[in-house]
Amino acid sequence: MERMDAPLRNGMDAARAPHDASLAAATRAAPPLAGKQPRIVALLNQKGGVGKTTTTVNLAAAFAERGRRVLLVDLDPQAHLTLHFGIEPDESTLTVYDLLLDPEVAADDAILPARERVDVMLSEVDLAAAEVELAGRPGRECILRDKLAPVLNRYDLVMFDCPPSLGLLTISGLACAGHVLVPMQAHFLPLQGVGRLLETVGLVRAAINPSLEVSGIILCAHEGNTTLAREIVADLDSFFDAARDQEVPWRDCRILEPAIRRNIKLAEAPSFGQTIFDYAPWCAGANDYRTLAEGLDEHWFGVGATSAGAAHTAVSGRESHSLEVKSPLRLIDDGPAAIADADGAAFEVESLRNEIDSLDRAFNAHLGGAGPATGLPISIVPAPAALRAGDE
Repeated sequence: MERMDAPLRNGMDAARAPHDASLAAATRAAPPLAGKQPRIVALLNQKGGVGKTTTTVNLAAAFAERGRRVLLVDLDPQAHLTLHFGIEPDESTLTVYDLLLDPEVAADDAILPARERVDVMLSEVDLAAAEVELAGRPGRECILRDKLAPVLNRYDLVMFDCPPSLGLLTISGLACAGHVLVPMQAHFLPLQGVGRLLETVGLVRAAINPSLEVSGIILCAHEGNTTLAREIVADLDSFFDAARDQEVPWRDCRILEPAIRRNIKLAEAPSFGQTIFDYAPWCAGANDYRTLAEGLDEHWFGVGATSAGAAHTAVSGRESHSLEVKSPLRLIDDGPAAIADADGAAFEVESLRNEIDSLDRAFNAHLGGAGPATGLPISIVPAPAALRAGDE
């Protein structure tokens, strides 16, 4: 597929460039951070509007639901992560801007609790000026890393919401991180920017942070039934498969599953200052982020955290399941099969097949594997008139 493959290949060729002016002054490698080592993750895409902040917030909330302590750092001067939590800093609130510019401000001074097990470092519009104000300061790329070092042992996970640019703020986040996750939509323009993004990661790894790697692509607002999406996913798979034997930061990168399906509730939640788990905890978007966090948790931390929806205990040498179903499902008997959760949101049956299968397997396990999951709370109901009329 030449028309979409060309910008990706061109960008990847650029990713092997030997240097970049923005990193020329960075000559020292980052020393190891002291104490307990959390997973430090930068979520990065220089293309705006691809679901980066939505993913940062809701993936953090999903990890917190699993019992992980998370610190979020808002590096975007637009402060969308800050607003997503319903926080509006006043003049007395210390932010990432103060942390970077004022030598007297410590990380503790700029950390606020946002949710249970989720702390945040806030952003503000003034952060846009930080790059200019720090232009003459030696080692400016490592200021954030050095100031965060004393608080890292409190957290299992530190996540940076990087701005949609590849300047100093993004480089500061990459200087701290061990992993890069790339939220993107399976569209032509986001694909075009992946090459430049990988170039930047490669340069930061060579000049500042030798442990940095690109761990995964997160597909957001995904519509997997379209030809365009399938072709772009195939292009990405092909490219990353070809890099397995190369000494590049993306050699182990993969498209993470599940993709985050397009879901209107993910767009509505920020207007209420809520995560998707506050706003609609059992909608398709919440289920996708919950499942994604479960897979990353097992990969990064191994067994140990317990999902809020299911507790696992050993009984007589056999794993049993204590189940808690938060919301019944209702089948809509109207035209194309669809499902609505308890607050009436509709989704295609195909898009929720995995969730139903998962519940069915869980109930079977609960019943000792004897017969179908007859206790699953599903009933046939007429479709609401608003749903017959069209999508939300």
